Amino acid sequence: MDLLFVADPLASFKIYKDTTFTMMREAQKRGHRVFACEPQHIGWERGNTVQADVQAIRLTGAQDPWFEVEKTERMALKDFGAIVMRKDPPFDSEFFYATHLLEQAEREGAKVFNKPRALRDHPEKLAILEFPQFIGPTLVTRDPQAIKRFHAEHHDIILKPLDGMGGMGIFRVREDGLNLGAISETLNKDGAQTVMVQKFLPAISAGDKRVLVIGGTAVPFCLARIPQGGEVRGNLAAGGKGVAQPLSDADRTIAEALGPVLAERGLLLVGLDVIGENLTEINVTSPTCFREITDQTGFDVAAMFIDALEAMVMVS
Repeated sequence: MDLLFVADPLASFKIYKDTTFTMMREAQKRGHRVFACEPQHIGWERGNTVQADVQAIRLTGAQDPWFEVEKTERMALKDFGAIVMRKDPPFDSEFFYATHLLEQAEREGAKVFNKPRALRDHPEKLAILEFPQFIGPTLVTRDPQAIKRFHAEHHDIILKPLDGMGGMGIFRVREDGLNLGAISETLNKDGAQTVMVQKFLPAISAGDKRVLVIGGTAVPFCLARIPQGGEVRGNLAAGGKGVAQPLSDADRTIAEALGPVLAERGLLLVGLDVIGENLTEINVTSPTCFREITDQTGFDVAAMFIDALEAMVMVS
């Protein structure tokens, strides 16, 4: 099968930890041909199909170079066995436009994972609102006064922008309210930008857990991203330490409740973020942590993903 990965530039991959690389490696191991392109390489013209300038690549098994380009050609997306959308956040206007091109390719017969419409319908911060039974006290607002009221009620809070990633723009305000006004103004932009506010969860000290769900089924191990050096953020991009561990009962309960629902909507791969027993985010654009979980536990997450991808291609 010919597999196209829509991703960031290949030269930017850090293969010692990159999840897309592990997917490609497993696909090649099974005899699938691996292709790659970036979103800007996809286009459409009336009278034709959605096409892209793609690179057929071969993974070398070495660290540098880790891939070789066998050829570059323009191909119709519908001619691939499957397309795996792995462009990293942020979900900006160009990402949004890419999902529309991919959805047109679906209408022409392409098989895209995660489904473009599902990517648009599940913004990673706001998707949790559908599952209030699993989340802690949360406020989504543009009203600075509402933020003050939330702080007065919960005393210790986290504020974050809806378009942040990797822990970017996350602030903690404790009971003394120090800098609440300044932080609120910075994120809220005087009422022009929506902010998410959540009660601080002390369980973050044990890690912000990434629970992976593939084809509606939870990977049996999660990666607890533990804050370091006085940081409130556990994100690996913010210096958190990743420790793989078996799912807790709460992790499994959340994954078993959400997994089949999200899979039915075309989300083959989802990353649930859980602090303690509380769901905090639903990551759908480019969930990671395959490499860390596999390296620490021996459980082959990439093999589970390619198994699910092959099964979906067969039935779709």
